[in-house]
Amino acid sequence: MTDPTKMTDPAKRHSWSHQFLTMLESLRMGTTFQQGRRYARAGHVRSVTISTSIVTALVVDEDGETYRARVGVRAFSEADWARVERALAREAFHVAKLLAGQLPDDLDELLAGFGLSLFPQTLADIVLDCSCPGWQKPCRHLAAACYVLAESFDADPFGLLAWRGRGREELLDRLREHRTEPQPHQETIETPATAGFWSAGPRLQPPDPPVPGAVQRPDALLDRLDPLPLTVGRFDVTDVLRAAYRTLGDGLPPR
Repeated sequence: MTDPTKMTDPAKRHSWSHQFLTMLESLRMGTTFQQGRRYARAGHVRSVTISTSIVTALVVDEDGETYRARVGVRAFSEADWARVERALAREAFHVAKLLAGQLPDDLDELLAGFGLSLFPQTLADIVLDCSCPGWQKPCRHLAAACYVLAESFDADPFGLLAWRGRGREELLDRLREHRTEPQPHQETIETPATAGFWSAGPRLQPPDPPVPGAVQRPDALLDRLDPLPLTVGRFDVTDVLRAAYRTLGDGLPPR
């Protein structure tokens, strides 16, 4: 039977289980992990439970005794998760992958940007404990638990996130909240040339009716308008309009 941990298929090399097992096998405890693989294949691991920071497995030994193996890591803090969730929510592709039950392929890179890692990087990042009387840790029960745990990551990669402190439903709910949050209001800075351009103000109100007998200058309307913050070359636009009104007025018959 081909050992799944030795496969060279590129998809396998990039699987979540392969990354996790590569870290564990770097401890160079070959004999222990060979026994662990044998125990895992033979079905000695009866259950694996993933919770925040702790994975607990029940492993039956060859003599029928059941031992509790525990694998611990540090969960990300709430502040860490808040930053990660905001980063994920900004990318629609990441959200789509997660909603489809998959982890983004570049999740490790995203986490690295915050000084985080999905997987333990060294022995100091992981705690191994077993209720068996053996002195060597990791023991074959822990090794077997790790192989079954790795398989579970490929079946349900959200187990990795739950181990780091964020279950699937909670994560997806938070991403939905971030995606539906209104964007911060951005005030429009008006320049003198555009201030009031799009709004009706006093300048658009009709002028008062003329007083009977009063002299009506052609440019009188300009006196009722607010100063126009526009220029034509070096001339104020109001002066240009005033001259135009007077010229037109001179050509009209008297009233």
